[in-house]
Amino acid sequence: MDHLWSPWRYQYVSSEPPAANGCVFCRKAEAGKEEENLVLFRGTHCYALLNLYPYTNGHLMIAPYEHVDSLAAASPAAAAEMMDLARVAETALRQVYRPGGINLGMNLGACAGAGVAGHIHLHVLPRWPGDANFLSVVGETRVLIEELPVTWQRLREAFASLIS
Repeated sequence: MDHLWSPWRYQYVSSEPPAANGCVFCRKAEAGKEEENLVLFRGTHCYALLNLYPYTNGHLMIAPYEHVDSLAAASPAAAAEMMDLARVAETALRQVYRPGGINLGMNLGACAGAGVAGHIHLHVLPRWPGDANFLSVVGETRVLIEELPVTWQRLREAFASLIS
């Protein structure tokens, strides 16, 4: 069995979020400032946004507007829309980036790796052969091929064309 280590993530997942700022997903759920908040699409119960600290270009997340800490606590409508948006995200990522594969995942609870344990969110990220290479694993450096505003524009357009 192979193991990939990412020690640079420890500080992020082990630190307490600043209480004064509240929940990052609840703040970004408020309409307006779409580009500033990297929001790609707003649905009825959920929205899609870019990850501010992406593992790869195109790493996005889907979160419900409701502040819940488990998938079981989410309303059936939010859970269903989350999966619908995951399907759109998969199609958009394949169109824009042509990845070799896609990871979908949720970290429920702090000990499961959730950086924001109080508000569920689904990670959707494109993957390519060799994207966990020497530079990221040993050199603790990620190489991203474009800036977040460019990624935001490309994926926002893809979402709009798929949901119209």
